[in-house]
Amino acid sequence: MARLGLERNVIDKDVLDRTIARLRQDGVLLPTLRQLEDPTTIPAAIRAKLADVDPDTAHPLNLFRVHWFNTADRRGVADVPDYVELPREITGVDARIVLALGNHFPMIRAHKVLAAYGCLVPRLVTGQFDPGRHKAVWPSTGNYCRGGVAISRILDCRGVAVLPENMSRERFDWLDKWVSDPSDVIRTPGSESNVKEIYDCCAALDRVPENIIFNQFCEFGNYLVHRVCTGAALEKVFEHMTRGEPGARLAAFVSASGSSGTLAAGDHLKARHGAKIVVAEATECPTLLENGFGEHNIQGIGDKHVPYIHNVMNTDVVAGVSDTDTDRLVVLFNTETGRNYLVERRGADPALVARLASLGLSSLCNMVAAIKTAKYFDLGRDDVIVTVATDGADMYGSEVDKVVRRDFGNRFDMVAAGETWGRSLAGIGTDHFLDMTYVDKKRVFNLGYFTWVEQQGVSVEEFTARRTQSFWDGLADLVPAWDALIGEFNAKSGVGRGLGL
Repeated sequence: MARLGLERNVIDKDVLDRTIARLRQDGVLLPTLRQLEDPTTIPAAIRAKLADVDPDTAHPLNLFRVHWFNTADRRGVADVPDYVELPREITGVDARIVLALGNHFPMIRAHKVLAAYGCLVPRLVTGQFDPGRHKAVWPSTGNYCRGGVAISRILDCRGVAVLPENMSRERFDWLDKWVSDPSDVIRTPGSESNVKEIYDCCAALDRVPENIIFNQFCEFGNYLVHRVCTGAALEKVFEHMTRGEPGARLAAFVSASGSSGTLAAGDHLKARHGAKIVVAEATECPTLLENGFGEHNIQGIGDKHVPYIHNVMNTDVVAGVSDTDTDRLVVLFNTETGRNYLVERRGADPALVARLASLGLSSLCNMVAAIKTAKYFDLGRDDVIVTVATDGADMYGSEVDKVVRRDFGNRFDMVAAGETWGRSLAGIGTDHFLDMTYVDKKRVFNLGYFTWVEQQGVSVEEFTARRTQSFWDGLADLVPAWDALIGEFNAKSGVGRGLGL
C-alpha cells in the first residue's frame, strides 16, 4: 500500500530527520493541502514575501503558489480562480461552459505541478523519500513530469522525467532548462498513445533502489489533491458565476482521462451539487468506449488503460473527442487569421477570443467533450458545465506549425478557418458518446484488471476494494493526517521562524 502513497504515519524516522535538516538548510517551508485548497489560510507574512518572488523560478516560496487562485500575472491571489466562460458564438450551445485556467500555476504554467506536490510531499513527511539519496522519477505523457521536476528541484532532490520522444518540442525545451543533468530526461518510444512503453521504462528504473517511481496513474496523492483542491476551486467558480441565479445548476464536470487525477474533482462536485462526471478520451484510441486502441495527438490525456485512481463506478459518461478537431482548433484559436474569423464572421468578443490562447490541446479536448455533453442532454441556459484548461497554447507552438503544414497545405486562410469552424465546432455531434449504465461501468472497471493486477502486481483484493464509493470517500481521512505531518515537519525545521511566523 505504501507504494501507492497511502501511508499516514512516519515510516523511517532517520530518513525524516535527514530530510528536515536538508530542507532547513535550503529554507523550505511546506504548505499544507488545506492552504493550497484555500490560499487565504496562507500566513500573511508569506503572502507578502511572495510579491518579490519570480513565479518562474525554483524559489521555495513558489510552493505557496501551487494552487488555482493565482492572478493572471501569477504574483497575487484572487478571490476566485480565473476562468473563461465560452459564449454561444464559440460553442453553439445554450449551456454555460466554463474552463478554469491552469496556465496561472507557477513554474510550468500548468496544473500538473499541483499533482506532483500532492504525490511527493506525503512521501517526504512520512520518511519514505530521502532527497539526499533517492531520485524522484516522474512518468508522464504531458505536464506531470515537468511539475515533478519543478517540485523536485525546490525540495532539493533529483527529478527524472520520463516521457514519449514525440511530445511537443516546447516540453523538452523547458525540461532542458530545469533538470540537473541531461540524462534526467528519458525519451521513450512513440507519442501520446505509448503509455505501456513508459511503464516498461519505469519497471527497469525501479530495479535500482535509489529510484522512486511516482506513477501518477496510481498515486492516491494525485487523486486527493485534486479532489480537495481542484474540486473546491471549481465549486468556487460555479458559485461566483451563478451568484444571484437561483435556478442555475451544476449539470456536469468534464475532464479527459489522463492520469484521472483531475477527474477526482468530479467526486467533490457530484457529492456537493449532483454534477454528472464526464470522462473524455480520444476517438482514435477508444479504450473506455470500445476497449480499443490506437494513436492520437491530444497530448497529456493518456490512453490504452484505465488508471488505478479512476473512480470508474462514480463516472457517468464517456465522451470521445477526435484529435483532428483538437489539432485544428488549436490553429483556429492561435493564428491571426483564425482569431479574425471568430471576431469578424462569428461575432465573438475580441477580448474573449484573445483569451482562447489559454487553451492547450487537452483543454480543447475538454471543451469539445463539454459541448457534446450539452448537446446530448439538451442542456439550457440554467445549466453549467465546468472543466479545466490544463495548460495554454504556449506549449504547442510547434504543433500549430505542424498542423498548418500537414492539414492546410502550409496556408491557413479565412476559407480554412471557416471549414475548421464548420467541422470542429458547429459540426460537433453526439457520436462516440456513452451514457453509462451500471453494466458499462463494470466493464470499464474490469478492464483495469489487466494493467494493475496482471502487469503491475496489485493484489486482487486491493484492486476490487476500489469498486465502492466508501473506499474513495474514506481516502479523505488522509488529508488531515498529511497536513498534521506537514505541520510537524515545519515545526521541527524551524524555517517558519525565519520567515517571521
